[in-house]
Amino acid sequence: MTQRTWTGLATMGLAIAFNIPYAVLAVIFDYPEILRLSAADVLTRFAGGGAQLLISWYGFMLAALALVPLGAALSVTADRLTRRPALAIGAAIAAGLSGLAQAIGLSRWVFVVPALARDHANPASTPEARNAFERSFELLNSYGGVAIGEQIGQWLLALFVIQVATMQWQEQDRPAALIGIATAALIAVGTGEGLAIALGGSGALFSMATITGFLGLTIWLIATGITLLRAPRAA
Repeated sequence: MTQRTWTGLATMGLAIAFNIPYAVLAVIFDYPEILRLSAADVLTRFAGGGAQLLISWYGFMLAALALVPLGAALSVTADRLTRRPALAIGAAIAAGLSGLAQAIGLSRWVFVVPALARDHANPASTPEARNAFERSFELLNSYGGVAIGEQIGQWLLALFVIQVATMQWQEQDRPAALIGIATAALIAVGTGEGLAIALGGSGALFSMATITGFLGLTIWLIATGITLLRAPRAA
């Protein structure tokens, strides 16, 4: 098979892969709604989640990391480097940084939160100690999750998608381009959730934009993969 075929299959594979841990977390951990609960409730739920919950978060983190090589493969082709070098290189860089930022944000659930949840659930922990664990979780979630994973990661993801969608439009792949443009816009709007919460408001509408944007990302990846699979081998 050609490189285009492999890239097309990988693109569609990622569309499926990052939805699997997300769906599992939605079922067993009530994600992302659980993030609206208190730190005490989240830590208590996490402590009772067991290995399945931890492995699901690990899979989610790996799916984010997969964007690093896939973004480069989608963006940097011989034709795009020749015709649109700035967009091709810019998209590859944005994808790589986005994948890293989102993976760093998600890794807190694998390597830091388990210890906080375990100590929080320890019967020997004093109320003061539990308050400290809860406050540590809140700070970790605000910085690792909202600041790094959502703000930086999602802005870079939107930048990656819009640049690839622009190249698709110029290449007459209009359906995928339109889906990509709408997806990038929704993901960018969704980043307003963190700022809204920081200002003391509600981030519910922004959260809905993020969820819809990632659904659009799934559809865009599949549409992009289909385009690559249908392209002539000589292209």
